[in-house]
Amino acid sequence: MQYIVTGGAGYIGGHLVDRLVSEGHEVIVLDDHSAGTYSHQGSRFVKVNLIDSAAVEKLALPAKATIVHLAADPNVRSSMDNVVDHFNRDVTATLNTLELSRRIGAKSFIFTSTSVVYGDAKKMPTPETYKLNPISNYGLFKMMCEELVEYYARNYGIKSTVLRLANITGGRATHGIVPDFIEKLRKDPKSLEILGDGNQRKSYVYITDLIEAISLAIRKSTATYRVLNVGNVDYISVNEMADIICGEAGLKPERVYRNEFGGRGWRGDVKVMLLDTRRIQRLGWKPSVSSRDAVRRAARDLLDAGK
Repeated sequence: MQYIVTGGAGYIGGHLVDRLVSEGHEVIVLDDHSAGTYSHQGSRFVKVNLIDSAAVEKLALPAKATIVHLAADPNVRSSMDNVVDHFNRDVTATLNTLELSRRIGAKSFIFTSTSVVYGDAKKMPTPETYKLNPISNYGLFKMMCEELVEYYARNYGIKSTVLRLANITGGRATHGIVPDFIEKLRKDPKSLEILGDGNQRKSYVYITDLIEAISLAIRKSTATYRVLNVGNVDYISVNEMADIICGEAGLKPERVYRNEFGGRGWRGDVKVMLLDTRRIQRLGWKPSVSSRDAVRRAARDLLDAGK
C-alpha cells in the first residue's frame, strides 16, 4: 500500500514510518524538519512546508494513497502566546493537507487530534460524545481541524478517522513532562522544578501502543467519518511521575513548585484527563501497559539514550 505521512520526520511520525516500512509499504514523508529530522532509508522524503498552499499544490503524489496527518505543533503552553504560528501549523496545514487528499483522491485520511479539545471535562472517563470546550489555543485549533476533516469527509467522500490522543511518551520523545524532568535533573540533580501543584492527573500511552492504535485505525477506516479516543484505562499524577523518574535516575532532589495558575502547570493546562476508550477497544485495541509503566519505560528509554 501507499502512505503519505505528514510530520513523518517528527516523534510520532518517525515511529509510524518505521512500522509502515517494516511491513513493506511504500511511504512518502512530507515534512519541513521544523520539529524533527528523523529519517528512514526505506521511505521517500519530500521537504515541504504544509502552510504554503502553492508548494503543496505542486506536489506530485500517488493517487489513492492513505494520508496520515501528524504534522502540528504539540506545545500547548506556547500556543497561548504564539497564536498565529500555532494556527498556521495546525489549521492552515490541515486545510492544505485535506485539499491534497481531495486532489489525489486519497483512500482514507487519519488525523491525530488531542484530548485537550474536551477542556476541563466534568465526566470521567470522557467519551467521544462529550461536548468540546477547549481552554487552550492548541485545543481550539485542533477542534477547528476536526471540523475541517468532518466537512471534507461529508462533502468529498474522504473516509476519515480522528484520533483524540491522551499524552504520548516513550522512545525518542522530545516533548512532554518526561523529557522535561530528565533535562532538568541533568542540569541540577539536587532540585526539580514542577509546574503547578503536582496534583495534575492525566493518562499516558506508550508510543508503541499508539502506533498500534493508528495501524488499527487505518485498517478499520471504512466509515465516512469516525472519532476515536486513544488513551489509557488509568491516569497518574505529576507527583507520581516525579517519583518514578527520580527513582529511575537514582536521585532524590528537592521539589520546587511553581504554582502560578491555580494548580495548573500553565495557562490552558487541563488539570485532569482520563478518556473513555471503549469505542476503540471494541475495534480490537487496548494499551499494553498502564500509565505508570508507560512513564517508567519512557524514563528508561531517555536515560539509556543519554538524553
